[in-house]
Amino acid sequence: MKILPIGTQSFSKLIEENKIYIDKTEHIYNLIRNGSVYFLSRPRRFGKSLLISTFKELFKGNKKVFEGLYIYDKWDWSKTNPVIHLDFTELGYSSINVLNNSLEDFIIRTAMQYSIELISRGTPDKFAELIEKMHKVIGQQVVILVDEYDKPLIDNLSKEEIYPEVKRTLHDFYQVIKASDEHLRFVFLTGVSQFSGLSIFSGLNNLNNITMNAKYTSICGYTQEELENNFKEYIESSAEVMGIPREEVLSAIKRWYNGYSWDGETFVYNPFSTLVFFDNKKFANYWFKTGTPTFLIEQIRKRDELEIFTKPKIVGEDSLNGLDYDKIESTALLFQTGYLTIKKEESTELGLQYELDFPNMEVRNAFITNVLEYYSNGQSREINRIRVNLGKQIKGKDEKGLEESLKILFAHIPSNLHISLEAYYHSMLMMLMMAVGYEVEGEVNTDKGRIDAVLKKGKEVIVVEIKHGKGSKIEKLLKEGLAQIKEKKYYEKYEEKEVSLLAIAFGENKEIGCKFE
Repeated sequence: MKILPIGTQSFSKLIEENKIYIDKTEHIYNLIRNGSVYFLSRPRRFGKSLLISTFKELFKGNKKVFEGLYIYDKWDWSKTNPVIHLDFTELGYSSINVLNNSLEDFIIRTAMQYSIELISRGTPDKFAELIEKMHKVIGQQVVILVDEYDKPLIDNLSKEEIYPEVKRTLHDFYQVIKASDEHLRFVFLTGVSQFSGLSIFSGLNNLNNITMNAKYTSICGYTQEELENNFKEYIESSAEVMGIPREEVLSAIKRWYNGYSWDGETFVYNPFSTLVFFDNKKFANYWFKTGTPTFLIEQIRKRDELEIFTKPKIVGEDSLNGLDYDKIESTALLFQTGYLTIKKEESTELGLQYELDFPNMEVRNAFITNVLEYYSNGQSREINRIRVNLGKQIKGKDEKGLEESLKILFAHIPSNLHISLEAYYHSMLMMLMMAVGYEVEGEVNTDKGRIDAVLKKGKEVIVVEIKHGKGSKIEKLLKEGLAQIKEKKYYEKYEEKEVSLLAIAFGENKEIGCKFE
């Protein structure tokens, strides 16, 4: 079997070491043929750096590493171009001085590689001089490849004293690209986020943002066909080790790691998680563990936005593009960083509308669990124990056990985080059920009313009514909850399933009651 390319971001190294490469060169060929200045946003660990490296080897004319790939017999290998490859993960940016010094050092090192002497002062001027002289010295237009352009912005997003200066510095730096157009053959920039409609590139009026372009939605990540064609041996060996049929393994891999889309039509696998699964042959939260979304969770807590996880998220196109430290929208932040993805796209009179959801089981379970741990003051062991118990208690209709688990969970939440609203308890409960493994639909409309929640797992369906009332006895609230389900016949639309009814009541002093039927 070919070697799994876990962590390999160099295209030439990947090919030379006989590692698996999913051929994306048709996309690359079409991009170069149809334009010259592009921007692509994708989540971290999604193959952006490998894509940049592939462009680099192509323009350098490293023909041998492209043998057998789509682009091999279509490219003019007699021409090469000088390449400026800027990777912001390798630069310092803890302060504005560190960022300026890092950019200047990078420019000087690149100039030395091409035996170019620079005389300009100031980082933007040096950058402009470098581009012009590379063109004149080499005799071919320059290619600029920028990887993780937004790393200094993302990592300083919550630091109001640094962020504006970082943004201004990068804005001035990137303006050089527009002014240097006559010296440039091709420009490609990648990042995680799209800051305020890419205002940082405001001078680049020819910039083509292909992030949500249907033609390039699979330029990073693996399609179903690519997975099955390129990882046949690994799929079969996983089935053998796990002792389950091949089709069951494929189905499980899809639930865990597929589901990312930028057009609602083409869905791709997370490449990092998929590769690590094939290496370990165990289902786990691999991608999520590579970066802790503490800042994301803090933003959600500040704005009391727990409902973002428990209601359908229908947004317009503008809601997904803007991102800035002074007007952060949680939905945009979660979408751009890969915790939400497009499940459906619809054209309306008001423009494009998108339905967002967690991409897959890995992200949903891990993110929800982290939110619960954050709200419960970091009690990760307790949360995991409650998750295991809840699954058993719901399946066995263990009312007392379920009450006790919920009491323990809410007892761990500091009083300053409590919100005295039914919506708060509703949201926390729904997230907990998601963490247990249920597919959760919140506020489901019927012709007779609105169901608080519906839990689904296989043929099992649980219709849930949640009550919250000060001064009311728990027993009374539970009776009202079950009576409401029956009176409005919320269960009717699920009669073909194995339906259970569940009322959950929250009273004063963290009193909790549960009643199955």
